[in-house]
Parts: sequence; structure tokens; C-alpha cells
Amino acid sequence: MTGITADTVHVRYLVDDVQAAIDFYTMHLGFTVNTAFLPAFADVMRGNLRLLLSGPASSAGRVMPDGAVPHPGGWNRIHLLVIDIDAEVARLRAAGVRFRSGVVDGPGGRQIVLDDPAGNPVELFQPAGSA
Repeated sequence: MTGITADTVHVRYLVDDVQAAIDFYTMHLGFTVNTAFLPAFADVMRGNLRLLLSGPASSAGRVMPDGAVPHPGGWNRIHLLVIDIDAEVARLRAAGVRFRSGVVDGPGGRQIVLDDPAGNPVELFQPAGSA
């Protein structure tokens, strides 16, 4: 594993298709591949964020003792800072990325939530005063 330090933040996302997730995060959101053990697992990095992409064949996808099956989705999400949210939204929409919402303005800035290919949410956030 390269580029991992004590300052690296690790987040695990369950995905339906590890290769589709790799393609999405590298092509659209500026991540680079760190390791790939297809079809079960890969991890991609952006700055000090290490995103673990765990497919159904990974240990994270195994059935729990109570019979529950881990699956992608939900509302917990990674939060990526952007400089120009409108430009990012236009670029991603043109690439066919699915958004859960429109841009929402708040006291700290502007945000929008999009889905990766497995339905995991990703938030793009432009801090107030950065435009």
C-alpha cells in the first residue's frame, strides 16, 4: 500500500461492482488506484482519503451472524471540497452521473449529493466565500 500515513483517513464503501467503482472515482472525482484485488476489493486515494471499495466477494460483504447482508447505499457519505460547485455539477451531469438533490445553499457553503454506481452517496461541498 503506497501513500498511506498516520494522517490517512480510511472510509469503507460497499459496492456492487468493484471495477465500476474504480472507474467512477478515478474518472469523475480525481482518485487514483492504490491496490486492486478484483473482483473482491480495491482502494483508491485522493489526498489523505483512502476509500476502500468492498464488493460482495470481500470479507466486508459477508453475511452477519444474524443473517443481515451488508449492502451499499444509505446517507453517510464522504465529503469532497470543490472550488466551483456549479462547474463540477455541470461536468458530472454531462458525464451521466446521478444526483440525489440539487445544489443546496447553507450558512457554511453550498452542497450537492450524488451517487456512485452502487448507490453510495458522495457530497461535493463548496465552502462559503471560496467562489
